[in-house]
Amino acid sequence: MSVDIGNRLRHLRMMHNLSQRELAKRAGVTNSTISLIESNSSNPSVGALKRILDGIPIGLAEFFAFEPERPRKAFYAAEELVEIGKGPISYRQVGESLFGRSLQILKECYQPGSDTGKVSLVHEGEEGGIVLSGRLEVTVDDERRILGPGDAYYFESRRPHRFRCVGPIACEVISACTPPTF
Repeated sequence: MSVDIGNRLRHLRMMHNLSQRELAKRAGVTNSTISLIESNSSNPSVGALKRILDGIPIGLAEFFAFEPERPRKAFYAAEELVEIGKGPISYRQVGESLFGRSLQILKECYQPGSDTGKVSLVHEGEEGGIVLSGRLEVTVDDERRILGPGDAYYFESRRPHRFRCVGPIACEVISACTPPTF
């Protein structure tokens, strides 16, 4: 029997309204450690997992016994999308929980001048999106493009990437990534 530690940890972290950064701080580990475990790119030792779970707090036995219901809902009204971003970038997720899911869908909104940071994002999986409005500068490796309404991107997420809103109006994007890593 295989246990999906990454999705289980992400689900419990989100249930407790903790960001990856907050959980990492509480557990005394790096942000990237939480990210790698949640994306199932890293399998933690029992000791490391216990230290992380102490930050929630939840015990090992309860962690492995916990079985959330699989999502059964198929339709979501606009107001039911779950905000998982903050600040000048909004990430509204389709579905309240990603536990047991292999795809994450987001409605993203970048305010003028906002970006995902000077350090490029890197994680396992694939992601793609379509720009609905505004202009989005997307950098993948050393290639940079400015995308407008109707333009799209799709790449392997292990390639360093960054997103930045350019222009005077907010940029809206519908995106998807697999596995759920955000």
